[in-house]
Amino acid sequence: MAVKMDPIHQFELKPLVSFGHVGHQEIAFTQSALYMFVAVGLIALLTIWATGRRAVVPGRMQSLAEVFYEFIASTVHQSAGHGSERFVPLVFSLFMFVLLLNLFGMIPYAFAVTSHIIVTFMLALVVILTVVIYGFMAHGTHFLGLFVPPGVPGWLKPLIVVIEVVSFISRPISLSVRLFANMLAGHIALKIFAGFVPALLAAGVWGILSPLPLVLSVAVTALEMLVAVLQAYVFATLTSIYLSDALHPGH
Repeated sequence: MAVKMDPIHQFELKPLVSFGHVGHQEIAFTQSALYMFVAVGLIALLTIWATGRRAVVPGRMQSLAEVFYEFIASTVHQSAGHGSERFVPLVFSLFMFVLLLNLFGMIPYAFAVTSHIIVTFMLALVVILTVVIYGFMAHGTHFLGLFVPPGVPGWLKPLIVVIEVVSFISRPISLSVRLFANMLAGHIALKIFAGFVPALLAAGVWGILSPLPLVLSVAVTALEMLVAVLQAYVFATLTSIYLSDALHPGH
């Protein structure tokens, strides 16, 4: 009897509560939204619990929270430079949110939220909108100097401006696709390798080969855990680099 393997089925959105339809589009609360609410709630609860006492000699939870926060604060300061302290809470929140969603996706039969590009794109859009809004609020039209690097000859400026604008617009695309593609590819590979185990066991004599995909599944799982953490860090680092443009346009 053949064992059916469908690595794409795991990314299907399933409505938990339907709010009706707008035209042909159903408006519903899906398992993706549920995981995001759980992630936000868990981050808030753990942070409040860890920092509630604010002890001079921190306990384990407070120490862990401080280590994570100081790590992100150091990353933001190194990437964005002077004045970046005001953005540390934003970058820390994005880092923890992406990290938890990535780790949730590693739980068997759980849903990988960050494997949907609409989620990663909206997170990237928050970053870019923050850069644009803060840039204009803090620097006015001087923020547009971001698109005109210093020392460029006048005759070359129109071409350079077009290139810089296109590069700036592509940032949310690259930021979102990087996270989405890594998580999607990893979960597809993991599903395929894991699916080979029951398929070989159901194939009679070929069952003697089933330990091989099992070992590969364990190895891919370990690699995906590393990727889940690294992608959250990469997202936070790139966010910090982009925020430096809002703080220091034209430099």
